[in-house]
Amino acid sequence: MEAKSLGDMLRRTANRLPDKVAMLAPDKAGFREIRYGDLIETVRRYAGVIRSMGVDRGDKLVILSENCVEWAFTDWACQTLGITVVPIYPTLPADQVAYVVNDCDAKLVVAGGVEQLSKVARLEGVHSVLLKGDDSLDSRSSTSSAGLDPAAWNAEIDATGLEDIATIIYTSGTTGIPKGAMLAHRTFIHVCECAHQQLPLYETDLFLTFLPMSHVYERVAGQCLPICMGATIAYAKSLASLAGDIVKTRPTVLLCVPRFLDSFREKVMDGVEKMPPIRRKLFEIALSQGTTKAKGGFAPLAGLLDRIVMYKLRERLGGRMRYFVSGGAALPQNVAEFYMGAGLTVLQGYGLTETCGGTCVNHPDRNQYWTVGESLGMDIKIADDGEILVKGPALMTGYYHLPEETAQAIDAEGWFHTGDIGEFEGENLKITDRKKDLIVLGNGKNVPPQPIETKLTASHFISEAVVLGDGMEYCIALIVPNFEAVRSTLGLGENAVLSKDDAARSLIKKEIDRTNKTLANFEIVKKHAILDVPFTIDGGELTPTLKVKRKVVKEKYSALIAEMKR
Repeated sequence: MEAKSLGDMLRRTANRLPDKVAMLAPDKAGFREIRYGDLIETVRRYAGVIRSMGVDRGDKLVILSENCVEWAFTDWACQTLGITVVPIYPTLPADQVAYVVNDCDAKLVVAGGVEQLSKVARLEGVHSVLLKGDDSLDSRSSTSSAGLDPAAWNAEIDATGLEDIATIIYTSGTTGIPKGAMLAHRTFIHVCECAHQQLPLYETDLFLTFLPMSHVYERVAGQCLPICMGATIAYAKSLASLAGDIVKTRPTVLLCVPRFLDSFREKVMDGVEKMPPIRRKLFEIALSQGTTKAKGGFAPLAGLLDRIVMYKLRERLGGRMRYFVSGGAALPQNVAEFYMGAGLTVLQGYGLTETCGGTCVNHPDRNQYWTVGESLGMDIKIADDGEILVKGPALMTGYYHLPEETAQAIDAEGWFHTGDIGEFEGENLKITDRKKDLIVLGNGKNVPPQPIETKLTASHFISEAVVLGDGMEYCIALIVPNFEAVRSTLGLGENAVLSKDDAARSLIKKEIDRTNKTLANFEIVKKHAILDVPFTIDGGELTPTLKVKRKVVKEKYSALIAEMKR
């Protein structure tokens, strides 16, 4: 029987598995266990504190914090009370935080620390409290008076329905002002139930959390899904400690983005380059044989070399990893095939904030890594112009306070216009580009930039590529090099300006020429410029989920772009 709300989902699992480990929370000694029975009691106490602060059913509560187990306690407490949670990325500057807090009509801001608290200190009519520390939400929950009466609390859970708004998540804003997507309890429960039914996921699985909990992908698949199943969630201490946390917690499922997968691959390959020639050759053969076997080819040495070579690589990932689930950006072919060769499964998926993060995902038995997989109980069709349209139970109610924008996004027949271009390969959906990113050349040719950018960034020496060319006779590109790799390969100092260095320019040019050989004539990148600073969130070029803001990049580097147009 399907849960009636997220609070009901938590209650059902806790009642069914009170002694099962729900969470592993980092502490000074390593990780402490929180069982489902303890979790539900902690959530009840948090709920009591939140209610005592004057936050009632239907009110908006902002969570402005780095990842931590207390983040989850606060979220679940709100879901049991019918309070709408509005997460904000802690990396956002004060002006953007203020915009979201004011736009969503927040009643209370729960801040992860003093720095986050300072971002809302001057906002009128908004109350705030620290999440952890002295006189915080967490410390108040530990007092004897904290916690709602169990009967009254259960009544609150029962009063929340599937169509009540669980959260408002503001879009990253790659194309303009962020909009608050209203997601009902129904959307979360649908994605969780479908994922649990369609994928081989079990109570014995351990999910390691490190992606931002403010993002819909981590919130749904990394927090709610494990609770729905009765699995365990481990919370990484920080990005800096992630490698060690993986070894200590030994996860079976890890949600990630392609950049994480590629970074780990690069570290492995850098280590391989430093091996003695015989060991390096052995690794290369093992990887080749593993990839061939994974593709169904003849690989007689795959099993032996896997036991000799690749098991060591998997031990660096805890030794129990069953699936990496990759989303947020396209998975490059060379990255996907590296993991195939290493005996590791990467499942690429697809979803948007507006579709509660879960529209499609690959099944491990039918994994087509170049696609984003099969539908998670959603209706999907391709419009005449190639745009992907989606409708179904995981679709948002609309954008908060924005009826016109909602009507533009969801047509009269209920189809949400994703802005993505795609096609089907059998039952699997394949994303080819963003509709608004399509380049229209001066000769009328339409060029999707994403496939070209994916090929360029597959190079060890290119971190980011932005392909442009609207109104021009050819494509151009802004290139952010992999500074460390280029300098190391060429023996350059840390302060070397790569755009001015002949050897560096030659190296990048060779990588672009290599990509150009795989492109149609009208897609070829004829001119490029090397940038001397990386794209960053603080610099404005990246969203908090590390997507490139093309509009910002074009404005910031307009002079360079104009130069290449000559």
